[in-house]
Amino acid sequence: MSNVNTAVKICGVEMKNPVTTASGTFGSGREFSEFVDLSKLGAVTVKGVAAEPWKGNNAPRIAETYGGMLNSVGLQNPGADYFIENDIPFLRQFDTKIIVNICGHTIEEYCAVAEKLSDADVDMFELNISCPNVKEGGITFGTVPAMAEKVVSEVRKYCKKPLIVKLTPNVTDITEIAKAVVAGGADAVSLINTLLGMRIDINKRQPVLANKVGGFSGPAIKPVAVRMVYQVGKAVDVPIIGMGGIATWEDAIEFIMAGATGVAVGSANFANPFATVEVAEGIERYMRENNIKDLSEIRGIID
Repeated sequence: MSNVNTAVKICGVEMKNPVTTASGTFGSGREFSEFVDLSKLGAVTVKGVAAEPWKGNNAPRIAETYGGMLNSVGLQNPGADYFIENDIPFLRQFDTKIIVNICGHTIEEYCAVAEKLSDADVDMFELNISCPNVKEGGITFGTVPAMAEKVVSEVRKYCKKPLIVKLTPNVTDITEIAKAVVAGGADAVSLINTLLGMRIDINKRQPVLANKVGGFSGPAIKPVAVRMVYQVGKAVDVPIIGMGGIATWEDAIEFIMAGATGVAVGSANFANPFATVEVAEGIERYMRENNIKDLSEIRGIID
């Protein structure tokens, strides 16, 4: 059998393979470490971290739906200080990279968490611009190019590590947002975040989620995600971490061929806690069987 190189480099950070976790679906990795060896993952992307603890939304905030799930958890988290004290030491027990997802309701909150984590022992930041901007009437930071560029450029001032910006798909033209965040200083982009969805209980005659609408994720959104990764790959010249409905290694290969350097497994973790490692092992097996020495041979091969 030929030797294959599954390693990828994102913003100068080398990952042993392209597989990471989608923020919000893997916690800090603690729960899943009982099922999988975190050292087999290229990176662990943790649940969103804010400068101060966030309570999250009211229940019910999770709902199953055809082809996926809805969530309106609201980025509940214990805050940056807890993350630094408890989660980083836990993750450093494993041979994997740490990507910390950061969130905020205002530019000041984003900058505050970036500043708190600026000297923390993490490898990369992932900026979640799908948060509602409370100063702009709740409009999401990531849906307006000028607003997206502004928050990225401000956070960039405090960010000493490579900065990945996570893009929301709830826009007319994903490439315009991608160009805006790169102009603001993004070193890489990750996409897609959840689509906006809703379910109604026809017997109770009310929405299933307390928040009425929530983020739709799972297998059903994969074709949208692959299309957006492909479009962004043609529009900007920074590394892409692709995500959205990845449940198998075949899904991951699609994203890589569309232009992704890394891939993130999200909702699949809830149905199959072994999904991340199965994807990583499947990619390596595919490379061996097809005599692919390096993932660069198939990355972005779709014209």
